[in-house]
Amino acid sequence: MKAKDKKAASGMFAEMLRQVRRVPRGQVATYGDIAYAAGFPGAARQVAWALHAESTGLPWHRIVGAGGTILLTGEDGFEQRMRLQSEAVGFLGLKVNMAAHRHEFFAGTVAASARKSSKHAGALGSAKKSSDAKKA
Repeated sequence: MKAKDKKAASGMFAEMLRQVRRVPRGQVATYGDIAYAAGFPGAARQVAWALHAESTGLPWHRIVGAGGTILLTGEDGFEQRMRLQSEAVGFLGLKVNMAAHRHEFFAGTVAASARKSSKHAGALGSAKKSSDAKKA
């Protein structure tokens, strides 16, 4: 690897690790979430590489695969699950309950507000359908 490529990778890794530090106790993020928040959408594998290279002192256990899957195997995967459970992170079978424990990196932004309002509109729509069905 050229020196320029190493510098770019180290800058990317540093930003990814900074995003890992933002995930609070009791919440999780996916590798893809971290990559997106760091400004490198689609670079989930690089997040894994960054954590592999330097995870000392980081909440590495709060980073999971898409859908809440623990991707580490053997004792490492068991340790990750135990650490998450000690932080009161709930599981649905073998996967983290992402609806309850996913960290929102962009909470309070226009994008997050739009997501919440579309969920709210969907809930209102289903409530209206329910009340219409009762009238009929």
